[in-house]
Amino acid sequence: MNRAPGPSRVARFAMAVAWSSFLAAGVLEALVFAVVDPGELRWFGAAPVQLSAQAVYTVSFLIFWGVIALGASLALLLVHLPEDQVKPSRHAPGWPR
Repeated sequence: MNRAPGPSRVARFAMAVAWSSFLAAGVLEALVFAVVDPGELRWFGAAPVQLSAQAVYTVSFLIFWGVIALGASLALLLVHLPEDQVKPSRHAPGWPR
């Protein structure tokens, strides 16, 4: 029985980073905007932000998602998991003698 090969290792890592960072960005946005009113945001304390609430939610979600994905990607690069290799045999060559 031949099975079709699945996604590559890099593709699996990319999917894991994208999905987990998407979920984390959603949670972070819910936490932030439970406390912050988008209508009262100001640019560094000066002029008010001239965007609708929906635009503020969208832009902030994309920023959160990007930053979390970058952090997760760097963590995966630092871990550097070994390639999938054939397991070594349990016994030394020529065993038993």
